[in-house]
Amino acid sequence: MKVVFSFLRARLLGLGLAQRLRPMAVPMAVLATLGTPVSATAQSAYFTPRALLAEFFPRSQAVTFQRFDLTTEQRDRLTAVLGYPPRKLSYTIYVAKTGEQIDGYAIIDEEKGQHLPITFAVQFSRDGAVQRQEIMVYRERYGDEIRDPRFRQQFVGKHSRSPLREGEEVIAVSGATISSRAMVIGVRRALVLLDELVIKPAAKQPVGAAAKPASSS
Repeated sequence: MKVVFSFLRARLLGLGLAQRLRPMAVPMAVLATLGTPVSATAQSAYFTPRALLAEFFPRSQAVTFQRFDLTTEQRDRLTAVLGYPPRKLSYTIYVAKTGEQIDGYAIIDEEKGQHLPITFAVQFSRDGAVQRQEIMVYRERYGDEIRDPRFRQQFVGKHSRSPLREGEEVIAVSGATISSRAMVIGVRRALVLLDELVIKPAAKQPVGAAAKPASSS
């Protein structure tokens, strides 16, 4: 597999996901060496974007990306569905493909915990259902129990129309209530972003229409 994407330099190192490097193609053999967790003061980093995308889509030929610089119409539509305005002006959605077939999608985003942002990622099937959710960077001193597979498994199979509420569909981790709630908010936003920016527009395209370019604005 090769990964072609705008490498988001690290809020993994506390510097902000928004800083971007040039798109690059990386062989699978190199990606496999990048899975070692990174340590930083007052935070725990468990995955780099490249390593996690390689885990998400090990059989895909390539992972590309679409960057969406939100238009006013898109922001209004997202606000109506989410119940609050999108927190960023642009979002990147990763697209895994084998040949012309889409294997799935992924979103890397952040949601505020008790004091600091939690960086997380969500893997989706090609029809937009959650397949996996991971914590990439946890910055708080307490509450990282949300990395427990039993908590994360509660998101699997959810789609944009699924009820997703902390305390009902998703049971919070004892001692990590705020972090649990943050992940419910974050995963629901990721589901809505994928549905509104990719799934629904693709469904409206005429059969045989040309695919969209790698980035969209």
